[in-house]
Amino acid sequence: MKRVFLFLLTNLAVMLVLGVVLSIIMSALGLSHRSLGGILLIATVFGFGGSFISLFMSKWIAKKSTGAHVITQPRNETERWLVQTVSAQAKKAGIKMPEVAIYDSPEMNAFATGPSKNNSLVAVSTGLMHNMTKDQAEAVLAHEVSHVANGDMVTLTLIQGVVNTFVIFAAKVLAGIVDNFINSDEEEGGSSWTYFLFDMLFQVLFGVLASIVVASYSRKREFAADSGAAKLVGADKMRSALERLKQNHPSQLEGSMMAFGIASGKGMAELFSSHPPLDARIDALRK
Repeated sequence: MKRVFLFLLTNLAVMLVLGVVLSIIMSALGLSHRSLGGILLIATVFGFGGSFISLFMSKWIAKKSTGAHVITQPRNETERWLVQTVSAQAKKAGIKMPEVAIYDSPEMNAFATGPSKNNSLVAVSTGLMHNMTKDQAEAVLAHEVSHVANGDMVTLTLIQGVVNTFVIFAAKVLAGIVDNFINSDEEEGGSSWTYFLFDMLFQVLFGVLASIVVASYSRKREFAADSGAAKLVGADKMRSALERLKQNHPSQLEGSMMAFGIASGKGMAELFSSHPPLDARIDALRK
């Protein structure tokens, strides 16, 4: 419930901020929400604006939603090892030291998030630390550090912004066409209930197609992060970690945290999955 409430509250705040910004810009430019220019502006502001606001809030959201404890002063040997390992890997990868956190969860997982390579967070679950060897945990950390070093968070945000903009723009244009065809001259285009109905229907349809594009990119970045981890700590350690993940609990991470975690949820259709099958990732490392 905490995660759901935080998700709804965050999205409501984002929508309100973007709505105010959009109203000011459209008024200043003298654009109508029914013109192509107005629709494109609406699509761009909500498409990119929501993605980038989420990116800049990603560390805060991740900490709050998972209850992660950021390690500022290590309380035990495990936390000391985590900080030292991430520090060494970040230096080797050429990035600024990320914040390191640990969160309470039975699943073996970890994730990276943050608005830039030099302002990031790497978090691991207690389940991972309890159920993996140090070599396996080291490989998982290297996988997350590689995500950061590759700039995957920013690139995914840009891709998400582009597809969001396309979804909103195409849905509103097509909804206007359908609305004008159905109502002809009886109602002013863009103001009837049919316009809003078809706008929502097209956004759902195009949103599903767009999620396939984003998921495809995410899967490719998983292979790249595995490869980066192999360069940092060795392919054998990374393969061993992936083999261990076959006995994992279903992931409890959501959104971008799942996309940049070491493991994804089970039972997801491959087209919509943010991660490739574990066997495919292991085979890629062997090659």
